[in-house]
Amino acid sequence: MMQTKEPSFNGSSEVAERVSHSATSDRPYKFVLKGAAFFFGAVVLVFVWSVLQAAWPALRQNGFHLITGTSWVAGGNGPFGAFALIADTLITTLIALLIAVPIGISSALALLFLVPPKFRTIGASLVELLAAVPSVVYGLWGLWYLTPWLSHTVQPFLAGITGSQFPFSGPQQGFSLLLAGIVLSVMILPTIVAISRDVISVVPVDLIEGGLSLGATRSQVFTKVILPTSKTGIMGAIVLGAGRALGETIAVAMVIGSNIQMPKSLFSTGGTLASTIATEFGDASGNTGAALAALALILMVITASVNAFARVLTNRAKATA
Repeated sequence: MMQTKEPSFNGSSEVAERVSHSATSDRPYKFVLKGAAFFFGAVVLVFVWSVLQAAWPALRQNGFHLITGTSWVAGGNGPFGAFALIADTLITTLIALLIAVPIGISSALALLFLVPPKFRTIGASLVELLAAVPSVVYGLWGLWYLTPWLSHTVQPFLAGITGSQFPFSGPQQGFSLLLAGIVLSVMILPTIVAISRDVISVVPVDLIEGGLSLGATRSQVFTKVILPTSKTGIMGAIVLGAGRALGETIAVAMVIGSNIQMPKSLFSTGGTLASTIATEFGDASGNTGAALAALALILMVITASVNAFARVLTNRAKATA
């Protein structure tokens, strides 16, 4: 009968010693990484606590009226209501996304697949240049050039379509939620284009070539292969763009009119949470300062909610993929 040879474990102690030595040598790196994560979490908690502490007098004085109320008097003693500011913030951000998302994703696809190679670098450089432009420059551009263009051309045209009814009703003076949304769309466009371009560029070539070999047209490859494959990264680009739109200050303050009221149409003037903080904080004191800190807290909650909603959509997309 042939005997079975027992396996040899002569080298097992040496392997175990190497693993143990590797784990020991990695401990400083683990300590540094864990320390960095802990430090970041602590900074976030301290930051949130500082804002909450500054806003607490306004929260205690106004209560839930701070969210549901519509009256906001600059420099007043209250009560303060931020519902109009919240509505203006969401409306301008939505306008910006409706304009920038389709243009941004289309531009990313064009830079990767349609533009001749010798012009792709130029196009990418232009996108990076737009991202580097300061906010105040966008505000001046909107103030000097877009305001008269909207008041003399765009707003009369839109009002003619709806018969001066909602959503294109009211005075046609240029300064408006619509103008703020257009300026924001240009500001967030480089972010959406750059990130979408990076995400789409890593789509496996085999998937694209497979779609083309099966007889799909270029547009079908874009919509059925490339975009579904990179939808998670594109969602991240949209969220980053929305975050900048929600928090933009100077450019919005220069073109929105800074007349805080409930929006009646897209031609209405108003003020966002961020622009109101920027324009009023310099002269704020007492109750007004606490109310502005409360606006900052509300803005943080809205931004966090947008990120959480995007994460839910992303996880659902991954589950159905």
